[in-house]
Amino acid sequence: MRLTRLLALSLLAALAFSACSPVIPLPAGTTELPTITGTASLVPTLTPTRIPTLFPTLTASPTLTPLPAIQVDPALLRGLNIQVWHAFTGPANALFTSQVAQFNADNQWGIVFSPTGYGEYTGLFEAVNIALDAGQTLDLAVALPEQILSWQARGAVIDLSPYLDDLQWGLPAADRADFPAIFWQQDALDGQQLGVPAQRSARFIFYNQTWAREMGFNSPPATADDFRQQACAANASFRTDADPQNDGYGGWIVDTAWQTSYSWLMAFDGGVEDGGGYRFRSNPNLAALQFLKSLFDNHCAWLSTEPTPFDSFARRSALFISADLAGLPTEMESMQRLKNSDEWTVIPFPGPQDRVVVTYGSSYSVLGSTPERQLAAWLFVRWLLQPESQAQWVEQTGLFPLRNSVLEMIGPYRSASLQWEAARGYLSLVRGVPQLVSWRKVRYVLEDGMTVLFQTNLPVDKLASMLEEMDAMAQEVSGK
Repeated sequence: MRLTRLLALSLLAALAFSACSPVIPLPAGTTELPTITGTASLVPTLTPTRIPTLFPTLTASPTLTPLPAIQVDPALLRGLNIQVWHAFTGPANALFTSQVAQFNADNQWGIVFSPTGYGEYTGLFEAVNIALDAGQTLDLAVALPEQILSWQARGAVIDLSPYLDDLQWGLPAADRADFPAIFWQQDALDGQQLGVPAQRSARFIFYNQTWAREMGFNSPPATADDFRQQACAANASFRTDADPQNDGYGGWIVDTAWQTSYSWLMAFDGGVEDGGGYRFRSNPNLAALQFLKSLFDNHCAWLSTEPTPFDSFARRSALFISADLAGLPTEMESMQRLKNSDEWTVIPFPGPQDRVVVTYGSSYSVLGSTPERQLAAWLFVRWLLQPESQAQWVEQTGLFPLRNSVLEMIGPYRSASLQWEAARGYLSLVRGVPQLVSWRKVRYVLEDGMTVLFQTNLPVDKLASMLEEMDAMAQEVSGK
């Protein structure tokens, strides 16, 4: 993947260096950016009914009686040692380790789970592939959707629909209705449920309300044009003082992470999917890039040299930054440390008409083994999805609640984080990511393209060509 990304950068950079338009210098004091149903078994029971015909032994009017789909003797679960591989870090890893210990101590079947953490998803993906190649028995993986799709393509992932629908072991429909549908759809493909949600997050725009009001803006931007006006006004406020070194500040700090870039494309009614493949070159995508490049060219967006944007936001060097929902605690710490009492919130990515939030995250996926081991893995997942367990996940990680009923259990957390509460209020706007195995590679084509766009200051008239180059690279890395 690293070679592919270098190829992407070199090809796109060639566009920039071949452009005739002059390169606009970066704002003073800045440099280039370093850089988430099935049906139960039905067996007909024939009820004898006398029929006045020449064949009195015939039966009629069959009655369908649902029977459990998962036929496993609970006694066979006792003493099973189940492997679960994950990539949780920080508070999520600590909580998961604690919950595994709790389940091991309390579950009635005597099942023991042994967790193995890999720290990041690429390492997890490679480790699972090596194990599958070696014929090793795996049980449960907490992975990204495109990774699960890759394992499903080699027949290693089981469909969880029968487990969800099972009368004895399943998750009732009323419980599933407690989850936002988009969280389940991420892992639903061709009538199969290849995983169930473990974590869901999203990228947001962080917005300084106090500063905006001081400039005469009494509400957050609802459209891309509103966003432009406020970003440019923030930059203009720096140009009124005697310090020329800060003339590039204000507005939005450029963020080329694929989640941010994809969110902007979706906000402009664009996207990357095209009939089971990819297509970057489209009028909506071009409009999104033209909008972002216009912000940059007019000093309403700027490149920061800091590793994260949180302190810049807290110092009022930027009216807008984009960051993950998990970044809320870090921004709160920055505001407190830098003694900034401004009111701030999070907002969706605004387009010409729509606003968009793109959700993404890991899922629990049960790998094929034996009926007993598969059921044991599912029972642990089902326990993790209970409201009590989910309330702990929200309070420890700050990510989206997977169940609506959790909100009644985390009142103090909601009161302490108005920004988190605002983010949750935008769940009705969420969209998903492409359900394609190759997305794990192609998403970096998008990220690399956006990096080149800003770091080489690609002229606007080269944007269409850049998108065409990205199409070619997407075909290359996806094998299309």
